[in-house]
Amino acid sequence: MAISAVLGGVLVLAGCNDAGGGGDAPKADGEASAKADVDAAAAKDASKARITITPKDGAANVGLNDAANVTVVDGTLTQVELKASDGAAVAGKIADDGKSWKPDGALKRSTKYALSATAKDEAGREAHENASFTTVSPENSFVGSFIPDEGKTVGVGMPVSITFNKPIKDKKAVQAGITVTSTSGQEVVGHWFSAQRLDFRPEKYWQANSTVTLKLALDGVQGGPGIQGVQNKTVTFKIGRSQVSTVDAKTKKMTVTRDGAVLKTILISAGSPENPTYNGQMVISEKFKETRMNGATVGFTDDDGKGEYDIKDVPHAMRLSNSGTFVHGNYWGSDSIFGSVNTSHGCVGLNDAKGANDPNQPAAWFYDNSLIGDVVTVVNSPDKTIKPDNGLNGWNMSWADWKAGAAL
Repeated sequence: MAISAVLGGVLVLAGCNDAGGGGDAPKADGEASAKADVDAAAAKDASKARITITPKDGAANVGLNDAANVTVVDGTLTQVELKASDGAAVAGKIADDGKSWKPDGALKRSTKYALSATAKDEAGREAHENASFTTVSPENSFVGSFIPDEGKTVGVGMPVSITFNKPIKDKKAVQAGITVTSTSGQEVVGHWFSAQRLDFRPEKYWQANSTVTLKLALDGVQGGPGIQGVQNKTVTFKIGRSQVSTVDAKTKKMTVTRDGAVLKTILISAGSPENPTYNGQMVISEKFKETRMNGATVGFTDDDGKGEYDIKDVPHAMRLSNSGTFVHGNYWGSDSIFGSVNTSHGCVGLNDAKGANDPNQPAAWFYDNSLIGDVVTVVNSPDKTIKPDNGLNGWNMSWADWKAGAAL
């Protein structure tokens, strides 16, 4: 016992002397060996599961749809939690095989999220990973509003028209993220009318009773310096029967043709010689049972700056252009003008009754038998042909010129 005490004292004294300058002294061989044993034991007990979180920790300008996900190899996920900075949890699902997880829906813009994941290997040992990231801001992103909407039934002339909320610099990249297809098998091509408008159509009108699908795969697509897309969306709509109506401004008649057969002929009053109606193929883009029409909104003003006309209850109005061309009911003109004289400021007028409640009037019949997307073609007017970007009227452009406006 005495010998042991002496040796113990020696060891203590030696240890104090070696420490000399502080805690950086080299470890004794026995201490290093013990640490190695601990490390080896920890490694032996570590889970083989390897978790990967996307995006990486600290990422910024992250997309809203498919950017956040978790995967694991050599293990299965047991718990994944995604929370916004305000504490709101984001619902998500672990795949049936336990190898991946993703959120149920889109994330919010300009939001910081924290994601934590746990997995187990075959031996039941757990592995953990954590990451935080911030989604893209409105200032750094763009979206496209589109028509027609999901599930709509439209006429054969209805293009897919997309309007972006910011100018697109890289049109090729953005157009590459958009596809439009039809069950008819028709070739569909996009045409850029401007940096913020992209329309899609086939060479000829859509085939009746076909289905068109629009796919936007724009999440993360760089539309230009500092802006990226945030949309992943698929939309389908139906093409109804084929109806094309021809307005002859000279004979003052409109012939309604459906599926190749004449359905009805209606007497009309088109634009006066001073304000003729545009020629060309025009697509019905909006329908209003009644609407107000004020000449001041489209440049028809008197010497006092007031509208040359201001009718607050125009019945059965259907828009044909952005510049104010409509086909609509007219109750203020005498019955004798229809089929005999052109009196309007450029619209196509049909006989109607005030209040839009008489279904027997020609304008009411045409309104009830028309779809958004139906075509109204005006011929024999002294005016020019309407511009293709004035409304949904790209059919007034040759197929070669249309394809030349594609970015791909």
